[in-house]
Amino acid sequence: MGVPVLLLILSLVGVAVALILPGYGDFILLAAPCTIAALVVLLRALFARIKAPPESEAEQNRILIDGSNVMHWKDNTPQIATLREVIGHLRGLGFSPGVVFDANAGYLLKGKYKHDDAMAKYLGLAEDWVMVVPKGTIADSYLLTVARDVGAPIVTNDRYRDWAGEYPEIAEPGRLIRGGYRDGVLWLDDIPAPVPA
Repeated sequence: MGVPVLLLILSLVGVAVALILPGYGDFILLAAPCTIAALVVLLRALFARIKAPPESEAEQNRILIDGSNVMHWKDNTPQIATLREVIGHLRGLGFSPGVVFDANAGYLLKGKYKHDDAMAKYLGLAEDWVMVVPKGTIADSYLLTVARDVGAPIVTNDRYRDWAGEYPEIAEPGRLIRGGYRDGVLWLDDIPAPVPA
């Protein structure tokens, strides 16, 4: 949504320059069609949001993964394979997992910063289902806010004790799902049943 708005603003600035500044009148031949095109793109984006389909079964069965926590579960070493296995397991149970990472996750996994799109490709998820928080911030508040907004449990071994006052729902049974590996086998506790189709 931000790009169509930015294009419209830039196009309108171009029209204003063409109308106000002497010697730039011909610039209107470029700025006016760009303004119309940007307006069309913006309106299409708005209508697409309004006509968004109702929640699918997958959207009803959302579950979040604390990526920066879960990637350390196997051998206490950050591994993308660990996350892929947890995602596959949750999908097999009927959930649609999303992952939230601290900004340093890319450094730990790949040696340099990675954006949402790169991390999504590594995990085999759509970019909309992966978030790498901005540099200099902690993922906890983002993760807890998203979980609250969509009513999703979180797969993590973090107890978020520092956040309990602001997010009291984390004390509810089934909101925080612990897990790990025992003898090389993935285990998860307290998984709520997914919503039936």
